[in-house]
Amino acid sequence: MDQIDRILSAAPFNLDAEGRGWVRSTLGAMERAAKVRQLFVHICFGTGPEVVDRITALAPGGFTKFFGPDAQAELDTLDALRGAAAIPYLVSADLEGSRMSPPFGTEVPNPLALAAVDDVQASGTIARIMAEEARAAGVNWSFTPVIDINALFRSPIVATRGLGSDPARIRAHALAHIAGLQANGVAATVKHWPGEGHDDRDQHLVTTINPLSMEEWNATHGALYRAAIEAGVMSVMSAHIALPAYVLDHDPNAGVEAYRPASVSRLLNQTLLREELGFNGVIVSDATSMAGLGAWAHRDVALPEVVSSGCDVILFSDEPEADIARIEAALDDGRLTSARLDEAIIRVLGLKAALGLHRTGRDPARRDRLFDPRNAAIAKEVTARAPTLVKDVQGILPLSPDRHRRVLVYTTGIVTPLHGMGQEMIFADLMRAEGFEVSFYSPEARQDQRAFDLVLYLMAEETLLTRGRIFLDWNRLTGGMFGAMARHWHEVPTMLISFGYPYYLYDAPRMPCVVNAYATMDSMQRAVLDCILGRAPFRGKNPVDPFCGLPDARY
Repeated sequence: MDQIDRILSAAPFNLDAEGRGWVRSTLGAMERAAKVRQLFVHICFGTGPEVVDRITALAPGGFTKFFGPDAQAELDTLDALRGAAAIPYLVSADLEGSRMSPPFGTEVPNPLALAAVDDVQASGTIARIMAEEARAAGVNWSFTPVIDINALFRSPIVATRGLGSDPARIRAHALAHIAGLQANGVAATVKHWPGEGHDDRDQHLVTTINPLSMEEWNATHGALYRAAIEAGVMSVMSAHIALPAYVLDHDPNAGVEAYRPASVSRLLNQTLLREELGFNGVIVSDATSMAGLGAWAHRDVALPEVVSSGCDVILFSDEPEADIARIEAALDDGRLTSARLDEAIIRVLGLKAALGLHRTGRDPARRDRLFDPRNAAIAKEVTARAPTLVKDVQGILPLSPDRHRRVLVYTTGIVTPLHGMGQEMIFADLMRAEGFEVSFYSPEARQDQRAFDLVLYLMAEETLLTRGRIFLDWNRLTGGMFGAMARHWHEVPTMLISFGYPYYLYDAPRMPCVVNAYATMDSMQRAVLDCILGRAPFRGKNPVDPFCGLPDARY
């Protein structure tokens, strides 16, 4: 049995003779330069001929599409890209729900909201909806589910992208997500190997560290990865996260090497993930432009090590031609072997064949399946089950225009990783339609809270990238030192609603009424309004500790 048969006849590829034959013939026809380009998945923003020409000239293994609101332009661009491809593309996306969904598809909850619903069947259904719409648009690979453990509330990078802090809950919902995607033609990816959430920093900014002992790791992160591998997950994302306990077990004198990022660690990718856990699918690096990799080594050194250490795909490049040259140079001087290059390309091509792309890679997008009203109704019902009443110690709820007519709102607006700062919410207009008089706090006007019937803090910050902390920034909300220190909730009914980060009680433990809703999309805002007006019950279950371990925050 040759290498192609050995790798691709086994799980998770399970290719038949036809699929293996396509991989063999495609690989055999490729020059070294073409193989090097197949290692890359590039980022793809925008639409039109310039985008098509740029990606086509690079001839990568695939690209990650970030969608704009113009569905027609996006789908025409993807059709043109497929039509120009000599080898079918892997087209990837982060199908994480909420604002990370394609803007022209169904609004679906993000992972933390689904963890609050805590209905495994519902999670599988949402994954099915996302997969059907993604495949209809031409996406065939998702960098989800996130199976990190939100062990530290200060982590700005797990929170709403993850499934909470309980490994058992994470496992159940992650497996449902994997099954929902892969049964509908989209390869799933578990991330971020070897496990995030025990370091309150962001690997976009720094190499983060998983500090667990191997006994602790095997019982938590290791168990989650084993379960995903047994379930047939097709890819794993190797991140810029160190696991020093494993390295020190192999070499107690490892020194700084114990803190080498997984993305460039043969021990973590090959020895632990492939040999000990038995993973045979595609290993994709996390984005190589992150400081978690760049802070470790010069790119001339680090980029070839991504592949030589076991990753089959290099994710993203700020300077594609220079990065291609870096891999070529490593092949020339022996830092990267042709055998390792071929092994990586076998898995890349194997994933394409496992998705049927060797037969269907040039099919046009199925526009008629991009939005189904039946799916929208299902997603709306699931979303309505997510809002969670954390506490209401003064009995403020339900709200009423009769008792709480004049409302003063403090808000950040919607803040998401890729969409900028301070986008407007619809929540105030929804309240006005119910008969409330809503005013927004202005630092210039410096309204007196005591002139209102309700003070409402509306936070809408989903887990962010390249931000060191998410917190209740009193100074920013109130416009200055004196407003930041004022607390009038003993005189005026006051509540906080978070459509994102669930840990604001750390900065306001005595806030009398708190609702967590996890996601910013319009359907979630409508669901929360129904709950706070008493038209619908709060059904969400805390997927994390919203009290941040503070004993007084419950009161």
